[in-house]
Amino acid sequence: MNKLSTKLAISFFLVVLIMESILMYFLHKSTINTRVEEEFSLLLANGSNHRDVLVGYYSETTLRHISLMEKNGNREVMITNKHGDIISSSNPSHMVQEDDQFFIKNLHTEKDDIIISDWRSSAYIVSVHPYKVDEERSDFVIMLQNTNSLNQMVDKMNMHFVLSGIVGFIVLFIIYVMLSKIITRPLMRMKEATEKLSKGNFKVSLPNLGKDELGELSHSIHKLANDLEHLQNDRNEFLATIAHELSTPLTYLIGYSRIAMREEISVNERQRYIEIIGEEANRMKDLVKNLLDLARMNETTFDIYKETFFVRPFLENVCKLVASSYNLKEIKLELACEERLQVYSDQTRLEQIVLNLLDNALKYSNKDSIVVLQAEEKNGKIVIAVKDTGIGIPVEEVEYIFEKLYRVEKSRSRSNGGSGIGLAVVKELVVALGGTIEVKSKEGKGSTFTITI
Repeated sequence: MNKLSTKLAISFFLVVLIMESILMYFLHKSTINTRVEEEFSLLLANGSNHRDVLVGYYSETTLRHISLMEKNGNREVMITNKHGDIISSSNPSHMVQEDDQFFIKNLHTEKDDIIISDWRSSAYIVSVHPYKVDEERSDFVIMLQNTNSLNQMVDKMNMHFVLSGIVGFIVLFIIYVMLSKIITRPLMRMKEATEKLSKGNFKVSLPNLGKDELGELSHSIHKLANDLEHLQNDRNEFLATIAHELSTPLTYLIGYSRIAMREEISVNERQRYIEIIGEEANRMKDLVKNLLDLARMNETTFDIYKETFFVRPFLENVCKLVASSYNLKEIKLELACEERLQVYSDQTRLEQIVLNLLDNALKYSNKDSIVVLQAEEKNGKIVIAVKDTGIGIPVEEVEYIFEKLYRVEKSRSRSNGGSGIGLAVVKELVVALGGTIEVKSKEGKGSTFTITI
């Protein structure tokens, strides 16, 4: 009872069975009543015709002709006088039956009528038709219809209805088999596929089921399997990269701290090792900070608080934050922005974006080079660009630089301190602010990152 096919079959059978039973019952009843009414009407019509003939042409010959007309059929006719004496009959042997004699002698009616209608238990249905020839002659035409034909007709109809019910059940079974094949079997295969996915097996195969709901579901499961496989691969690569990124500075920290603790080394050497330890500690700090920023991008609690503010004072403050780092590396940072330029955005998130881009430009720029931070209005939007004249990015790798943990030329990135997370954070933040980011770069000539808000 837990299988969909069983529930579907039982529900379908019950609904159709109830509907078919109700329809069969009313159809059966209506058909039988209609046929019985037709027999009653025909019996009354024949009796009325005989009565009209007698009223118009009453004679012994007419009596005899009427009796002959109903001889050797399912119907019989009796013509009686007002005292109940049978004048003529299509079946003279009927006159000897005591019940009929009592019935005939007690007729009291002034119009055509069915006086015995119980066709199920009586041998005959009977109609009476009074007629009056003159003041002296007031008689009755009595029509008797044998009920055997009616009962046979009803039995035949019952048999047809039973056969119809059997055929209906066979059709229902065929429909169930078709539904099972068309619906439940693909669903079972999809269930097996999802069980494989839950166990980590993403190599699932499902048939092409067309463009209906089942086909869309099958396509969605295929897409889910591919996405999960890609996600698992990204996860494994992400964890491996993070482990590598953390293990390298940790190795330096452990190694150089042990060396720095040796008593025989000089003060200058110990100072150099301590500086290396500090650099690697800062590298780890930046990596963990970027990882935390990246994790927050996917949290539902990540909120944006927008407000209108002047762009130049905002960018001047950002430049002050990175000034010491730029001065230390002897790289010039220039700002180009109009005084009255305003933007509607989140200051905190936008500051984080610009700081990451400036930090990225610092890492990949050479000594005595220039980095330009520029802001302007274009077509009603604010465009912020960070231009450097550093090592640049190969053309074939530009489209990948915003992916998590992707680094251009891993060896040079490591020497410059890149972790492959900063630009991923920038992309997520720009999207969260409702903006876009693009990059133009030429290897050996520098890069330009442009944000449009």
